[in-house]
Amino acid sequence: MSTRVVIADDHGAIRAGLRLVLVAADDIEVVAEAGDGEVAIRQARALRPDVVLMDVRMPGMDGIAATQAITAEGLSQVLILTTFDVDEYVFGALRAGAAGFLLKTVEPAALIDAVRRVAAGDGVIAPEVTRRVLNTFTHAAPAPVLAPELDSLTGRERDILAALGRGLSNADIAAEFTISEATAKTHVSRVLSKLGCTSRVQAAIIAKEAGLA
Repeated sequence: MSTRVVIADDHGAIRAGLRLVLVAADDIEVVAEAGDGEVAIRQARALRPDVVLMDVRMPGMDGIAATQAITAEGLSQVLILTTFDVDEYVFGALRAGAAGFLLKTVEPAALIDAVRRVAAGDGVIAPEVTRRVLNTFTHAAPAPVLAPELDSLTGRERDILAALGRGLSNADIAAEFTISEATAKTHVSRVLSKLGCTSRVQAAIIAKEAGLA
C-alpha cells in the first residue's frame, strides 16, 4: 500500500518541488497540498493521510498549532520540514506531537526515507538538532505529574519506553527483545496510549526526563 502524504507549505514552488521528490518513490502518494495550518487540518480530517509534511512558518495558523490539532485528533503522523532550526520551533513541534523534525536542506533520498519511517511509526530528528534535543531534555527537571502514568506501565512497557528514549526504531526494538516488528509496534502503541503521548518522540522525552534512558 502507498504512503499517503499531505504537503503543507505556504510557498507553491516549494510544495511543487516536494511533490516531485516524493512521487519519485513508487510507494508514496501525495494526496493533497495546503498553504496554511487551517487548510492542513481540514485536509487531514478529510483524507486521513499517513503523514502530513508540515512547514512551521505559515500565514494564519502556523505549523506547530496545526501539528497539535492534527495529532490531538489522531488524524495523521506529522513530519516537520522547515528552514529554521531555532529551539523554539524544534521543541515546540516535538511537544506538539510531531513525529519528526527535518530541515529543508535534507537530501531527497533522506526525505523519502523519513516519510516512510514516520508512516511506519518511527521518529526522525535532523542530525543538526539531535544533540540539542537530547541535551535539553536530559537536563530538564523531571515532571512529577508523570509518576502515575509511569506506574501504569508493565515491566516490559518500561523497557520499551527506555528503548524509545534511546531512539530505537520498531525494528531495533524487535531485534533487542527478540519479538516481531508487529509486536514491537503494539507495545509502542500501548506505551504511547498509557502516557497520553501522540508521538514516540514525546515518549522519548518522558523517558529522558524520568531517567530511563
